[in-house]
Amino acid sequence: MRNDLVSFGETMIRLSAPDQKRLEQTETFDVNVGGSESNVAVAVKRLGLDTGFVTRLTNNPFGRMIANRIRQHGVDVSDVIWTEEDRVGKYYLEFGANPRPSSVVYDRADSAISNIEKETVDWESVFSDARLFHTSGITPALSKSAEEVTEEAMRAAKSQGLEVSVDLNYRSKLWSQEEAKKCMTRLMDYTDILVTTEEDTERVFDIVGEDYGEVAQKLAQRFDFEVVAITLRDNISMWRNDWTAVAYEDGEIYDDMTYELELVDRVGGGDSFTAGFLYGYLTEGTQKGVKYGNATSAIKQTNPGDINWCTHEEVKSLAEGGGRVRISR
Repeated sequence: MRNDLVSFGETMIRLSAPDQKRLEQTETFDVNVGGSESNVAVAVKRLGLDTGFVTRLTNNPFGRMIANRIRQHGVDVSDVIWTEEDRVGKYYLEFGANPRPSSVVYDRADSAISNIEKETVDWESVFSDARLFHTSGITPALSKSAEEVTEEAMRAAKSQGLEVSVDLNYRSKLWSQEEAKKCMTRLMDYTDILVTTEEDTERVFDIVGEDYGEVAQKLAQRFDFEVVAITLRDNISMWRNDWTAVAYEDGEIYDDMTYELELVDRVGGGDSFTAGFLYGYLTEGTQKGVKYGNATSAIKQTNPGDINWCTHEEVKSLAEGGGRVRISR
């Protein structure tokens, strides 16, 4: 099967406490699945391109739940590596309310994906006829072997002529800034498109600037990227945010309007930007990427769960000016 985009990473079972309850208080959980790279694959597929997702899952009800939830959106999961060993990672989400922040508790140690080994995936077959490979900084942070396989996949993608996209996605609960800088600096050698935030750029690469455009330009110049995209979130309150993004390519800055968001669930918002951006970039270029990334993310943050249930029609309408609230800047 030909896939325009192939992504690789971990997807977990997400257990969230309803009604702003504390984790130690709740008696029930809402059950979803979520992972940065699978979130991207799902949203790009829903926008209209064919996608595949590669991971390693334990063959038990939780592993099958993950594969089934991703498959139901049309994502190709035929290259998932199944094992009778290890476990499926989980994470617990507690929604906050001002002044209490939302919080996450991970239960992902020794997960199936963290024990993946080199030469387990037939990347030549996986990338056959694909156009772009996507992963994030979360995957190499899981374990040394996951780091090795991430680099193996990126190298294979480049050798087969694919563009490579990376969401920097720094997670302080997985590794230190020093560990992230050492690893991600090396992986940038294989990267064409970087999606990041101003905060993660400073934490991992020690790059700052007068504005977001300058940060993006410095990143592109240091690592010779084709494109850098930076998402920008202004936290007005726990459940009201301003959201926009910029991208830098060949000396040009591309931007878009700012969305005033009434949040339902911000988890996965960055992944949805990445998905919309990659869809727009692959179909018409960077300017469409910024507009579609911005709109796709805005829609995602209005529905619960990590996965974006958007349609191409509503993203297109929002990106072109329909049904949105403008903020003058």
